[in-house]
Amino acid sequence: MGELHDLTAVEQAAAIRAGSVSPVELTEHYLARIDRLDATLGAFITTTPDIARKQAGQAETVALAARREDRGLPALYGVPVPVKDLNFVAGVRCTLGSAAYADHVPDTDDHVVTRLRDAGTILLGKTNTPEFGLPCYTENRLAPPARTPWDLTRSAGGSSGGAAAAVAGGLAPIAQGSDGGGSIRIPASVCGLFGIKPSRGRVSAGPVQHDVSGLSASGPIARTVADAAALLDVLAGPMPGDPYAAPSLPPGETFSCYATREPGRLRVVALPDPPVPGVSLHPDCRTAFDSAAELLRELGHEVDELALPVDDSIKSAFEAVWAVMATVYPVAPADEASLMPLTRGLRTAGGQITGPAFAAALYGFRALGQLVADALLSSYDVILTPTLAQPPAPIGGLRHDEDPAAEFEGLAHFTPFTPLYNATGQPAVNVPLHWTEQGLPIGVMLGGRYGDEATLISLSAQLEQARPWAGRRPEVWA
Repeated sequence: MGELHDLTAVEQAAAIRAGSVSPVELTEHYLARIDRLDATLGAFITTTPDIARKQAGQAETVALAARREDRGLPALYGVPVPVKDLNFVAGVRCTLGSAAYADHVPDTDDHVVTRLRDAGTILLGKTNTPEFGLPCYTENRLAPPARTPWDLTRSAGGSSGGAAAAVAGGLAPIAQGSDGGGSIRIPASVCGLFGIKPSRGRVSAGPVQHDVSGLSASGPIARTVADAAALLDVLAGPMPGDPYAAPSLPPGETFSCYATREPGRLRVVALPDPPVPGVSLHPDCRTAFDSAAELLRELGHEVDELALPVDDSIKSAFEAVWAVMATVYPVAPADEASLMPLTRGLRTAGGQITGPAFAAALYGFRALGQLVADALLSSYDVILTPTLAQPPAPIGGLRHDEDPAAEFEGLAHFTPFTPLYNATGQPAVNVPLHWTEQGLPIGVMLGGRYGDEATLISLSAQLEQARPWAGRRPEVWA
């Protein structure tokens, strides 16, 4: 069998049900790996070994009784799943990646945590995130930077960089992340993982941290499509107070079912050009895109490459909304100086945006969603783009502490493709199909119709079968 972390999350759950692996054994294995490797990878801000051991002991008792009584268990029962440190776990420190919240301990679970508890998963800890989840790297004043295990001089991306570093480094089998502008798909791309940004309303953001902009969604970061689909099944579903609700799957269906189902012949529109003016696509990212388009054709799908007009209207709208959303976390005046320069810059800009300007930006998002639905997804089933315009960035390479406005512009040039799906609310996934000659992962992105994660999961599983990636492992995996 090899090491326990060689097993996928789905395989681990099956082994627990069969009794060949215990939740306690599995949890201790991951806690030991965190102790050994996390100082290098920067995956966690807070670890919760006492909670993990208590939950694992309870899961082991329940699993033993289920085998004795021939009862089923939830699909990921007893499997460790860390939670991003933007999400609340009652009684556990939640820093939001900020020194201003270093001692913050919420008394309420986010709904995603409630669902993880109900599914019987094990909390290893809270994964690293940049301050308030604002940039697409994971560097803050609380923990070491999150690094991609494929090159420890390079960033794991963000804002779910800690979650991706944990999964790619074998410190967790699967992880919950969140995505407000690409924050699942970016780290999945630079860490060689599969990640799903679900449709708006698929996963509840409540009960405390509802996102009034509609940009953000929680979702899975995983090594395999099947693992991600299983975690999406756990996280998905409406909760009381939700302002949005994505269309339900047909009765009796699960996202895991679609990971084993052929997608059929699909029409794919391939869009290689960055939608932000002045952004160039790195040759490695173009190679990954071209290779993915060719693989889709080989699998029998119809792929049309198009060039769309480029303008900065959506970039401007996103900047306005992002700046306003940077102000939503209250910070005492005495703590303002502890904030990262980018955070302070965005909060200053957000405070100067008027109500009508904010409403106009949100209206722009809705208009963009209608345009994509009418102009592209009325004729095509799936949109293919690069995930990022550049390969994984060096640690510190995306920061510009002296000029936060220039930094934010640079972030837009690094990740011009991902915010589209946050603005429109559509689902999108990163598929890790390509590695450079230097061994760096380069992902491609698939986007689908609102509510249609199922097609993206089926298509991604077909791509995974045709060009398996889970067997690729960085050196720290050993």
